[in-house]
Amino acid sequence: MKSFFRHFAVASFVCFSSSLFSQDFSALEYRTIGPSRGGRVTTVTGTPVLPGTFYLGASGAGVWKTDDYGTSWNNVSDGFFDTPSIGAIEVAINDPNIVYVGTGSDGLRSNIISGKGVYKSIDAGKTWNHIGLAKAGQIGAVEIDPTNNNIVWVAAIGDAFKANEERGIYKTIDGGVSWEKMLHISNTTGFADLELLPGNPNVVYAAAWKAQRTPWTIISGGENKEGGIYKSVNGGKDWIKLESGLPKGLIGKIDLAVSAVDSSILYAVIEAPGDEGGVYKSVDQGKTFVQTSNNKGLVNRPFYYTNIELDPTNPDIVYSNANPLLKSIDGGKNWTMMSVPHGDNHDIWLNPNNPELLIQCNDGGANISHNGGKTWSSQFNQPTAEIYQVAVDDQYPYWIYGAQQDNTTIAIPSSAPSGTSVQGTQVMIEVGGCETGPSIPKPGNHNIVYNNCKGRFSVYNKITGVGREYSIGASNIYGHNPKDLKYRFQRVAPVHVSPHDPDVVYMGSQYVHKTRNDGVIWETISPDLTAFEADKQVNSGSPITRDITGEEYYSTIYSIRESKIKKDLIWTGSNDGVVSLTQDGGQTWTNVTPKKLLKGGRVESIEPSQFNPATAYISVDRHLLGDPTPYFYKTEDYGKTWELLSTATNGIPSDHTAKVLREDPKTAGLLFAGTEYGMFISLNDGKDWKSFQQNLPVTPITDIIIKRGDLVLSTMGRGFWVLDNITSLRNPDVATLSNSPVLFKPDNTIRYRTPRRSKGFPDYPSTGVVIDYYLPKEGKNDVQLEILDANKQSIATIVSDSTKVKSTKEEVDNMSLSMTFSYFDNKLETKKGINRFQWDMRQKGAWSDKESRSYKNGPIVPPGMYTVKLIVGKETYEQPFEIVVDPRLAEEGIDETIISEHLAFEKKVLNLLTEARKFQSELEAEIKISKGDKKQSLETVLKLIKNEEGAYPQQMLVPQIAYLSYIVGGVDKIPGNEEVERLKDLQQQLTALKSQTEL
Repeated sequence: MKSFFRHFAVASFVCFSSSLFSQDFSALEYRTIGPSRGGRVTTVTGTPVLPGTFYLGASGAGVWKTDDYGTSWNNVSDGFFDTPSIGAIEVAINDPNIVYVGTGSDGLRSNIISGKGVYKSIDAGKTWNHIGLAKAGQIGAVEIDPTNNNIVWVAAIGDAFKANEERGIYKTIDGGVSWEKMLHISNTTGFADLELLPGNPNVVYAAAWKAQRTPWTIISGGENKEGGIYKSVNGGKDWIKLESGLPKGLIGKIDLAVSAVDSSILYAVIEAPGDEGGVYKSVDQGKTFVQTSNNKGLVNRPFYYTNIELDPTNPDIVYSNANPLLKSIDGGKNWTMMSVPHGDNHDIWLNPNNPELLIQCNDGGANISHNGGKTWSSQFNQPTAEIYQVAVDDQYPYWIYGAQQDNTTIAIPSSAPSGTSVQGTQVMIEVGGCETGPSIPKPGNHNIVYNNCKGRFSVYNKITGVGREYSIGASNIYGHNPKDLKYRFQRVAPVHVSPHDPDVVYMGSQYVHKTRNDGVIWETISPDLTAFEADKQVNSGSPITRDITGEEYYSTIYSIRESKIKKDLIWTGSNDGVVSLTQDGGQTWTNVTPKKLLKGGRVESIEPSQFNPATAYISVDRHLLGDPTPYFYKTEDYGKTWELLSTATNGIPSDHTAKVLREDPKTAGLLFAGTEYGMFISLNDGKDWKSFQQNLPVTPITDIIIKRGDLVLSTMGRGFWVLDNITSLRNPDVATLSNSPVLFKPDNTIRYRTPRRSKGFPDYPSTGVVIDYYLPKEGKNDVQLEILDANKQSIATIVSDSTKVKSTKEEVDNMSLSMTFSYFDNKLETKKGINRFQWDMRQKGAWSDKESRSYKNGPIVPPGMYTVKLIVGKETYEQPFEIVVDPRLAEEGIDETIISEHLAFEKKVLNLLTEARKFQSELEAEIKISKGDKKQSLETVLKLIKNEEGAYPQQMLVPQIAYLSYIVGGVDKIPGNEEVERLKDLQQQLTALKSQTEL
């Protein structure tokens, strides 16, 4: 795709400077690590002008484009769109540079992300402009008039969670400069689809849909007057409702398709009660309809699917996207299932010049077919996974765990899992459970993973691949009225491992359950800790289609956390707004819900403080109740009183719904908040917030964890992200940066051997010491870093000005090759503000006649204490840090003594290589000015040290020394006897050859 071991003294930010919020943190960037597996895609399209070009619109990942038939995908909406939720994409039929996008996907799940209007590109997706309808909510369709690219129609479903007047059919005649509402029914009925009549775009069909999501049910449809199909024959000025042959009673979601080759033919797939649901066909432009099929697969979960499309060359070939993908070749009468890479199908587009070339999308991504669906392109090139939570294990390097919506649980390494890992290759394993999670690796034994799958608990063994289910109640809870259930579990029911005992695991229904033996025996340690309002305990799905998957079970525990500093102090939060606390391991419980908190919100996360047992933080999400306001709260007295940390003026926008808040484990007052649209940071315990989005795409942050100084995120649409090394943020100086340079103390760094970093995906970092420094002004040609060992001997100097390297003095003493090792690196930034440089821990290597390579890529320095020195003009700043042994090597028995002995031997080899290369360079120079016997004699020696030209030459002395350097370097080991003897032999050979010359 074109796209530590650390320890720190606890610090607390007592004071705070307003200069923080003018501070630029852009040097601290996140990296994406996958998975490189597609997530939910809700809309797709292509263009017949460029048959290899397609677009996909994801539910939480924005707009992506391929121009090579799906071989690679690249995001084109990042940096332009205010929301990652996409409802419709349309490319102008006669100009592929013109693209319109309606945001807000039409599958109204409980975790749906709100739309923010319509965007337009005039350069095929390179740049975008917002062109209005910001409050239209979810957009079901966009249609461009084929005769005029400035005439565009939009079907607005509306706000998914509350009534709003912006629902309706909209039209622009000036490319989005202005919009006119052409059809409106009510503030609860919007429009899921619209179609223009081929050959006459003044004829318009529109599908009305009454829809709203609440935390406890999905409303899809209503009385006949609240839905149905409408038609205009004069460009939207007047409308009639089409009724003949259509359902007369309740009516729900509808999708339309008009034949491109016979404009009299119109199809509709309709949600309606019983056998009335299904596909309807008109052969007279909607005057009359006949139901062709009531196949249940056509209206399976209609609020989520409901999409019909026609072959552009044959009106009898019809496709229905639901679960499964169905195809009819007889005008919608009979249907057969099509095989696609993933289930839960949402959209399809067929090339009008070649309908065998098509793109289809589902909950696993987008896939392209050249042969009408017989084979498909890969979905493993779209990092658009929706991840519910994040957890990490204690391996080196650590792995990251989560559950991907409508896929599997996964674990992927945070960095290259071994020194021989191939960069750009995704490593991913399944770890039991299912799509909902969480998946929690057991502390101390990462091969054991605790899982929830839609309320079912299991224990997975990564070695054997066996998952043992020990579900509480041992009952399938699908399809029940929640009031009748013994145990109410959310699909994403929380699983929490005690920080005091890895054998103690908690899980939440409406009660807190506890096991000490991997679920074999459960005990219930709480009463019902939810509000349990009777009117919210209903069968989900009204008034037509039941939909009870556990997602709508209201009054369940949604978050559980035990204090890390006080055993048996446990906090819980329910999805109907109740916060509870026990201080005695569950013997007694107290309702500690904030008194000013509006009721009914989902307590998304709880964060007990790691510095004060009386302190905790909560995140409350009320967007399913139509309130997108972020609610982050803090208590300092065990929940007796609470303080709102997200006011209207302290930094987090009012529509950035709260998702998660985490406290840094090393520095009190350093908080990280994830919201519906990105990340925020506070350095003063929530009094003020600043965007910490950096290079992150706009997408919901579902969870945050801090591991070995790294900030690890899960997102609802863009997989996992890692910000390496937040050490500088823990330094009190970061809040008071002003007129003097600051060198932040580097974190201790594990001496991993990793492959060289590439620009591939996933983005695994190469090992290095991260050095952050602040410059009060641009320091071009005026900044350098110097690394000193424990004896204050210079290891390396990195300069920001390439001319400084040429002036460096090289001191050679009896061929010991001591030298002040300096090099230029254009990554040594000198901009005003915070800068970051990663030193690769390399010391001086062998000399080369190529200046760019000379003395570079030397061995990694040994473990030990070091000092970094920042030099800005005439000012100097120093900070100590430590490089520590890779714990995996320590388990092998490779300690600091062995590493030091190995490096001493490697240095001898490198010195010999330098000596030999310089000898070769001198020989070649002397040969150029020599004649006769002397020249012939020198050439004879040169042939013994330098390879001849051509393929597979015999390896002579210098390449032989380089080979010894190769097998000695790159690994920590006790030097082998053969290597020691080989070095002596090569030294003797070089000495003998040098004696044959007068050089």
